[in-house]
Amino acid sequence: MLINTSTVLAMRCPQCGKLEFHMLSRFAFSGRRQLEVKCACGAVLLVASKKRNGFYALQLPCVICEVKHQRQITGSKLWSQQLINLYCQETGVELGHLGPDKKVREAVKNHEYDLEKLIDQFDNDDYFNNSGIMYEVLNCLHDIAERNALYCQCGNDSIEVDIFPDRLELQCKDCDSINIIYAETEEDLRVIKEVEYIELARHGFKCLDSLANNGTKHKPKKKCRKRNKH
Repeated sequence: MLINTSTVLAMRCPQCGKLEFHMLSRFAFSGRRQLEVKCACGAVLLVASKKRNGFYALQLPCVICEVKHQRQITGSKLWSQQLINLYCQETGVELGHLGPDKKVREAVKNHEYDLEKLIDQFDNDDYFNNSGIMYEVLNCLHDIAERNALYCQCGNDSIEVDIFPDRLELQCKDCDSINIIYAETEEDLRVIKEVEYIELARHGFKCLDSLANNGTKHKPKKKCRKRNKH
């Protein structure tokens, strides 16, 4: 009898918005009861905990409502050939899938996961000041993170990203440093396109266009302001 020992996770990152694929193996739980899956940008995509009753508890950080959803799945179902759809419990929007690689990729293709469409959902509620620019800036940030070029001077390379209507706020949880990336205008997009790496200052507060390493001039008529939660 063939026993399936792996499954594939396709999950939307709650921080940078990208859809990523990760292979999960039941052997990864050997000697431990919890497995953490991270995006290339450093954000947590999924936390899976093995319970004594044969169940697995899943914790899903949500890109839609910004909370952590909880779900329990039997081990027999998790490691089967079934496709498991993962939803936002508040909105019903699909966040990702678990299952055999082929089925997961077909599900992703059929549902046309696309960051621009996700942002358009916010745009219908006038959430972003400029959804097109925000989409491009997010893509640039993800590319920087994939090159391991997003980090803090304190040594932490797991940088969290908060998304606001006009900007992104990068934060190092180890030393509380903050970096602001504006995402409203073509000038904002030009600035991040010219950046090769982003280094947060230890215990510091900066804007992307004020970093010495980006080689760009300060943007006119825009000041780096303190955090203002919307």
